[in-house]
Amino acid sequence: MLVQQKIFAVFASILIFIVIITLVKNRKLKEEYSWLWLLTGAVIMILVLWYDILLMLTHLIGAVLPTTTLFIFAILFLICIALDFAIKISRLTDQVKNLTQKVSIMEADKPNKRVV
Repeated sequence: MLVQQKIFAVFASILIFIVIITLVKNRKLKEEYSWLWLLTGAVIMILVLWYDILLMLTHLIGAVLPTTTLFIFAILFLICIALDFAIKISRLTDQVKNLTQKVSIMEADKPNKRVV
């Protein structure tokens, strides 16, 4: 890996840490999601500093180039995030349906008041 690539990757991972910490501090990102992004930055940092690990993973999965390994793991990472969000959206959809039904029942039980 070229020195410029290492410098850029280290800078990118440090930037990820700073952005995530700032988002959590300003309450724009919940702590339950921040660990995933901090872990991503740490993995980037590890792979940059110990490039041999990436080469070993590349050999282990049978890929030809280390960039292929990075793309494979990036796609798997994004699939996991999409699956997690799909599960949360499904749960929230059920909660909204239940709340809507409860509100409808509560409104049907109270007497009708007409404003004249």
